[in-house]
Amino acid sequence: MKPILYYAEQCPDTAPFVAELKRLDVDYEGVEVLSSIPNLKQWLRLRDRHSAFDNVKAQGYADFPALLLENDRVILDVNLLVERFKK
Repeated sequence: MKPILYYAEQCPDTAPFVAELKRLDVDYEGVEVLSSIPNLKQWLRLRDRHSAFDNVKAQGYADFPALLLENDRVILDVNLLVERFKK
């Protein structure tokens, strides 16, 4: 399974996150959560069930982008991408 990147095009954190994925040559599936109701529902299901989002939900944030890995781990911090994908 490819990692799935949930993102919002308008979010200022999206461009640097995507740039780092490209730099690391990570093949992923992108889901723009604000482009359709089904995409938004898919992301909300992940956000509502996964503990990685607990802190940001408590602060009232949405937390885009979010990269879902095959082991159900979620990466929310661009700085953790190198740790996971460095070859």
